[in-house]
Amino acid sequence: MAISTEIHNTGDPAGHAEITAAIEHVLSDRAGDWRVSIIGSQANDQWQLTVHGPNGFERSYMLDGAAGEHQPAAIRVLLERMLPAKSAFSN
Repeated sequence: MAISTEIHNTGDPAGHAEITAAIEHVLSDRAGDWRVSIIGSQANDQWQLTVHGPNGFERSYMLDGAAGEHQPAAIRVLLERMLPAKSAFSN
């Protein structure tokens, strides 16, 4: 199992470690390789969250800063909701 994260253009380099830790916490006990990217926009307060996982799993979500979705805890909760049941990728 591998977890890869990319975070760009969020305007908060110091917060990257906390966000990465939240992502790794959610994915750490899941089978397969996972790739998560968060790309910020210079035009507005929205970040594009994209998750790629095993068996062709892919989901995207726009994180709205005004709604508090840029916080590590909010990202963790959203990831938990986006992902399939843990048993879906078990062998």
